Amino acid sequence: MTKILVIGPSWIGDMVLAQPMIKLLRARHGEPVIDVLAPRWTLPLVERMPEVRRAIDLPAGHGELRLAARWKLARQLRSERYDEAIVLPNSFKSALVPFLAGIAIRIGYIGEARFGLLTNARRLPAKRLPQIAQRYAELALPRGEQLRLPLPALELRVDDAARRAVLARLGLERQRPAVALCPGAEYGPAKRWPARYFAELAQGIAARGCSVWLIGSPNDAPLGAEIARAAGGACRSLCGETTLGEAIDVLSATGFVVTNDSGLMHVAAALGKPLIALYGSSSPEFTPPLSPNAQILTLGLQCSPCFERACPLGHFNCMNQLLPDRVLEEIDFDRIS
Repeated sequence: MTKILVIGPSWIGDMVLAQPMIKLLRARHGEPVIDVLAPRWTLPLVERMPEVRRAIDLPAGHGELRLAARWKLARQLRSERYDEAIVLPNSFKSALVPFLAGIAIRIGYIGEARFGLLTNARRLPAKRLPQIAQRYAELALPRGEQLRLPLPALELRVDDAARRAVLARLGLERQRPAVALCPGAEYGPAKRWPARYFAELAQGIAARGCSVWLIGSPNDAPLGAEIARAAGGACRSLCGETTLGEAIDVLSATGFVVTNDSGLMHVAAALGKPLIALYGSSSPEFTPPLSPNAQILTLGLQCSPCFERACPLGHFNCMNQLLPDRVLEEIDFDRIS
C-alpha cells in the first residue's frame, strides 16, 4: 500500500483548497495511506477530510524555521516509511521535513532555492492553472500529465452529535432558519466588507424571520461585537466563542452564509452551503469558493484586485460601494431552511 505525506499550507482557506489534490492522490494510487502535516490551527479541517488517515501537527508558526523541531519531527516520521511526499507551500522550510525524513520521492513547485530538497521539482504553470486549488491538484498527477477539470468536489465531515453539543453549549435555537455572517479575513482589512454594512444586512435578514449568527476567530471578536451593537439585537456574535472545529459545526447548522473572501468562505463551500462571497481587494479568479451553491459579488473596479492588505488609494471603493441592499436582494430566502 502506498503511503503519502502531504505538507499542507498554513492558511485555513488554502488547506480546504488542498482537498481536491488529496482526492486525486487517492484515485491515482488506489486507497493509499495519506497523512497531512500542517500547522496546528488547520488540523481540525484535515481531521474532517475522509481521505486522510492522520493529521500531524507541524511545530512551527507562520514564518518560523525552528530547525531543531523540524529535525526531531523528521526523525519520528522516518519510521512511517512514506513512499512520497507532496509539498504544497513554495517555501524552503516547508520542504525540510520530508527531506530530513528520507522520503524518496518529494514533489513540489520550484521556489526559494530548494532544488536539493525536492526530487521532482516542477515549474508552476500559472497561466494555465490560475486557481490555487488547480495548482495543488496537478501535483497529484505524474510529471507531464495535465490536470483535467472539473476538480473533485470538496467534502468535510460533520458529526451530528458534536453539532448538537456545540449548539446547546452556545444556546443557539433552531426553531428559525439561521444565516451566518462571516465578517473577518485574516489577511487584512482590504478584504473585509465594512462592519456597518454587516450590521445593516443583519437587520434586513432578521426582519425576514431568520436568526443571524456572526462566526469568526478570536481575532474577529471586537469586530463581531461592533457589528452586534450596531445591529441593535438583530444578530448574535459568536466570534471567538468557538474553536475552528466548532465553527465548522455551527456553519453546518445554517441555511445560508454571507462572507468575505476568507477561510470560513471556503469552509462554507466545502459544507455545500448556499453562500454569497464578497470580493474587494482579492480575486475570485485565484481563490473562488469551489461550490455550485456559491455566488460571487464583486464590483470589478479598475483598481481591483490589488491584493493589498489595506486600500493603497485610501477610498476602499471596492467594498464601500458594494451596498447592503444589493447583497440583501441577492439572498434567496426560499432556499434557507
